[in-house]
Amino acid sequence: QVQLVESGGGLVQAGGSLRLSCAASGRTFSRHNMGWFRQAPGQKREFVATISRSGRSTVYTDSVKGRFTISRDNAKNTVYLQMNSLKPEDTAVYYCAASPRFGVPGADPAEYDYWGQGTQVTVSS
Repeated sequence: QVQLVESGGGLVQAGGSLRLSCAASGRTFSRHNMGWFRQAPGQKREFVATISRSGRSTVYTDSVKGRFTISRDNAKNTVYLQMNSLKPEDTAVYYCAASPRFGVPGADPAEYDYWGQGTQVTVSS
């Protein structure tokens, strides 16, 4: 069982930056691929980024490439999402998720067994 708690959301102007954190409980954090997803009002939850157990492999959705960076610190049981050059269309509730599956981390929410409660990110124009 993995429990996830996100933090770092807030209100920021377009062009600004935020850093989201997701703290995981338990001793098995390093055995999970970790992902960030987001959901805007009236929209489906969508994939943002994912990182492998070791941190050596990362995948991003096209709309955030070059602006967002996912990273992890296995000693601190924490995964991060650094978000730069934010746009109003990035406004959403951001969720972190953990997947115990082996292999390259994927973008399908069904691969992720554990989810945090979400943190709101609002980007004003």
